[in-house]
Amino acid sequence: MDEVRASSAWVATHSSHVTVDFSGIEKVVESIKDSIPKIEWDFEGIHYFDDGPLTVQYLLVLDALNFCFWPDKELNYDHLALGLREALQNDKSALDADRLQKYTGFELRKLLKWPRSLPLEDERIRLLHEVGLELERNFEGKASNLVKLCGKSAVKLVELVTSHFPGFRDHSVYKGHQVFLYKRAQIFVSDLWGAFKGKGYGEFNDIGAITIFADYIVPAVLRQLGVLRYSSDLAGKIEGNSEIGSGTEEEVELRACSVYAVEKLRDLIRKNSGKQVLSIELDLWLWSVGVQCSSLQHHRTLSIYY
Repeated sequence: MDEVRASSAWVATHSSHVTVDFSGIEKVVESIKDSIPKIEWDFEGIHYFDDGPLTVQYLLVLDALNFCFWPDKELNYDHLALGLREALQNDKSALDADRLQKYTGFELRKLLKWPRSLPLEDERIRLLHEVGLELERNFEGKASNLVKLCGKSAVKLVELVTSHFPGFRDHSVYKGHQVFLYKRAQIFVSDLWGAFKGKGYGEFNDIGAITIFADYIVPAVLRQLGVLRYSSDLAGKIEGNSEIGSGTEEEVELRACSVYAVEKLRDLIRKNSGKQVLSIELDLWLWSVGVQCSSLQHHRTLSIYY
């Protein structure tokens, strides 16, 4: 996670299209100083949970597929979470490692009860196969065995996931420097922590090391709050719903500056109030603000990473 923080800070200090506004950060901290937002991670509504290894399997598969819904205006994360939950409720072997390696696009759509092709469907199938193969090859088919190896370390689990599953290696090269963001690997840790309420498979001694999950929604909310400012060219692209290429300077800046800004926000909360707040908690708050705002415009990038 030191790599995520350091590389995001480097991007923020060399950014050409996105600016972190420190006065905006101060205003946000002032507005929440008496009531730091705390959003509970809701698993009962749409997620599968049995307090055991099958939940871990579900979450790894869920986060392997948790990216890029926006090209289909009717599709969202809830469809994915509910579809996988119902599949497991109907057939406890639906996400077994050997079966993950055999799914076709049609079968995945049937599993999710989705009537048409999914965005980046071929990539989603490739990642399902990758997860199934690696689980079978090194973890006796069980994601729970992967989690057991981390020794209750969130950082170690991110390292294990990104080393064993290439589809989770959320890297970019920005102005000659490598940038690490690891959105889906970190959200897997966060999902475990939230689902198991910090116990059992969700117990991590260093959960504070996890950063926010740089995606589409958080940058847009930070801009709305006055924490991020965009160049006129970038603002025009977003407001015009123009696609921004994956790995471009603009796209990397949107995500890395979000990570950097929230780290500064977190530091200032700690300095001013003495209260410890997790980046995960701030991410949940920002995301919940974003999904409740129907007029929020986010950037559009075809990516397997978020």
